[in-house]
Amino acid sequence: MANNVKKEFELYEPMRLWLHNYLEDKYKGWQVTAIDSHARALDSYLEEYHIVSNYPQSVGLDIQIDVLGILTKGEKSKIVFIEAKKTQLNLHDLGQLWAYCKLCDPVEAFLLSSIGLGSLNKILNNLSRTDLLDFGDGKTIKEMQVGKWDISRNTPDYKTIVPKM
Repeated sequence: MANNVKKEFELYEPMRLWLHNYLEDKYKGWQVTAIDSHARALDSYLEEYHIVSNYPQSVGLDIQIDVLGILTKGEKSKIVFIEAKKTQLNLHDLGQLWAYCKLCDPVEAFLLSSIGLGSLNKILNNLSRTDLLDFGDGKTIKEMQVGKWDISRNTPDYKTIVPKM
């Protein structure tokens, strides 16, 4: 395991930096904030950035997202989640992020592991069950993105991302 971090929190800052750049690149004209948000509940960050009224369903749920992206443009806002793991990914990890996505409807969500897809590799790639990544309000179906975090390059390993970015 020399090719891994000792503690999960070591992943948060590199992922925060990557997310900030990714969002600035993808959402031109939006104000981008990326936060290592693992230490507090999601609603406290949404309150701090004055967008909690856009996500009233988050209040009091004690949802803790590892890295949070906030996009604002005027009165509009969008949120982005990254859930980081230093272990092989499994259905429990996917279910946790899926529940957060169903409750708070982020514009994008990532489940990234510094070690690999684990049992999710079989589910997503061999069994082609990418439908398990679907979330959204019913009108728009979005997909969580799952993959390996490349700790040497501080970026997702795009070859491993499901579905392809």
